[in-house]
Amino acid sequence: MRCLVVADLHYSLPQFDWLVSAAPNFDLVIFAGDALDVGSFVDFRAQIVVVKKYLELLSGITRVILCSGNHDLDERSPEGEKISRWIGDVRELGIACDGDSLTIGDTLFTVCPWWDGPLVKQRIDDQLREAASGRLKRWIWVHHAPPADSPTSWGGKRFFGDVELAQWIRSYQPSMVISGHVHQSPFIPDGSWFDRLGETWAFNTGLQPGRPPVYIVLDIDDGRAFWLSATDAQCIDLDAPLQRPAAPIADPPAWLTSLGRIADPILARPASATG
Repeated sequence: MRCLVVADLHYSLPQFDWLVSAAPNFDLVIFAGDALDVGSFVDFRAQIVVVKKYLELLSGITRVILCSGNHDLDERSPEGEKISRWIGDVRELGIACDGDSLTIGDTLFTVCPWWDGPLVKQRIDDQLREAASGRLKRWIWVHHAPPADSPTSWGGKRFFGDVELAQWIRSYQPSMVISGHVHQSPFIPDGSWFDRLGETWAFNTGLQPGRPPVYIVLDIDDGRAFWLSATDAQCIDLDAPLQRPAAPIADPPAWLTSLGRIADPILARPASATG
């Protein structure tokens, strides 16, 4: 199983176009939050309509997982907590979204919402406890914010991760946690696109402008993770202990180079030594 991971597209339509063009090459697309952009000049309701159209296209190509991020919150619950009601609506497209679990082979995916208060936080706590009783060989969480005190949440001066998520990871030790949110982490000293907390791999795609977006490919069966940005291409061995820096993609697999214009310009550049 090969999973394409993106996050923080923030209503960048060229990046959504790229995502649709890349999707046929993957068994699953994981979108780890912030499809929308609260700072955009485009009306928020119009953004939702357009993004739903892209999600409909994606769901017709491959399986899709989508969790909410802080930019995706469009309403308040009756209790006053900010929520992303529109993301729940994409469930009718066959997309696994906030609060859902999805099983593919021997892998269980759990999709967590962005939490803004104690009620949604408790909902995540209950969700993880229930999912833990049915965990499979691999258990992968999709949660927009990365864990606290991890290079994946380092912002340059302080960590911007989720303290509760770090506690949940310690309690349940899932196989992987896939996030975004802290845009600069993979690109700055002491930050990274990957980390390991006990038995759990943590990932943060990061953000770059233009087309394509920065993205991660999880080759589950082969036990490798690839990170590709406009200036770098790295990979790690998921079956080995944590090692830094990540290795450059010196010998890309045929399926990765076959992406043509999607991958080749990146893979042609030498990778840096930062992880």
